[in-house]
Amino acid sequence: MTTEVRSRIVGTGSYKGEGVLTNHDLEQMLDTTDDWITERTGIKERRVVSKKIVTSDMAAHALGQALDMAGLEPNDLDMIICGTVTPDRPLPATAAYVQKKLGASNHCASFDVAAACAGFIYGMSIADVFIRTQKAKRVGVIGVELLSRVLDYTDRNTCVLFGDGAGAAVLVADESDRGILSTHTYTDGSLTELLIIPAGGSVMPTTPNTAAERLHYVRMEGREVFRYAVRYLSEAARTALKANNMTNDDVSLVVAHQANIRILDGVAKRVDIPLDRFVLNIERFGNTSSASIPLALDEAVRGNLVKSDDILLMIALGGGISWGSALIKW
Repeated sequence: MTTEVRSRIVGTGSYKGEGVLTNHDLEQMLDTTDDWITERTGIKERRVVSKKIVTSDMAAHALGQALDMAGLEPNDLDMIICGTVTPDRPLPATAAYVQKKLGASNHCASFDVAAACAGFIYGMSIADVFIRTQKAKRVGVIGVELLSRVLDYTDRNTCVLFGDGAGAAVLVADESDRGILSTHTYTDGSLTELLIIPAGGSVMPTTPNTAAERLHYVRMEGREVFRYAVRYLSEAARTALKANNMTNDDVSLVVAHQANIRILDGVAKRVDIPLDRFVLNIERFGNTSSASIPLALDEAVRGNLVKSDDILLMIALGGGISWGSALIKW
């Protein structure tokens, strides 16, 4: 009889930018107020890294911390998966730069996943498949974004929301009953235009005009994204629980994408899990897209909020529109 192999998180890490951009700072730049931002988003400040930092620097730091916690070396990794929509360059993958900066050997496959705010769950889903099928034993999964470089700081509807950051987890093959129980990923391609960076790709190559028209920055239809986020996140949460014959009462902690406190409150009500069981750090970091879940997870782990045998529910939604969930027994 073959023993079932699961993917178990044995280390977490994060990178928090050194610069802090507060709502009061934004009051000096935009027609906005601290009260307006806080009431609508739950955000008080966000991190912005210095110009000398690039995406792979943050990612390598976060994965390095996760490896230290796991008691592993970079050469122990079989794979590095990096969720990001703000790569170092269009080519090559940011994960390749992470591999180089950590000094991992060339037997380690390294590639990026672009699922926006759902990037970490997508990356973890891929890692889980490789581990369950015994194609890999140890995988580093990263969520990282340097969003401050793709924000229009004249657009108060977007620039107040996002921040820089990175989070990572090391997954290993495990034959116990702990680890990732299931993952669930989805995309609704009919909603691609709700959250986009218009220029810089094959549809609209970079030109002086695209730069002048500020088409290389994030644009979002906030109300529509909000509506779909509450609906799809709630559905994904219920799917994960149903797939594992569990109920909302079994969930110890919800580690959700930190997009907007009103979205999280709406999901909490729909799935009937009190908001005090959600890991919340949106007030301090804002929306860090792919980095959001692993950054929150690392804080929860290092803050001793996660205990052995806890059931963790992860949910995220971002551009695509792509979303997903994961259920984990710690």
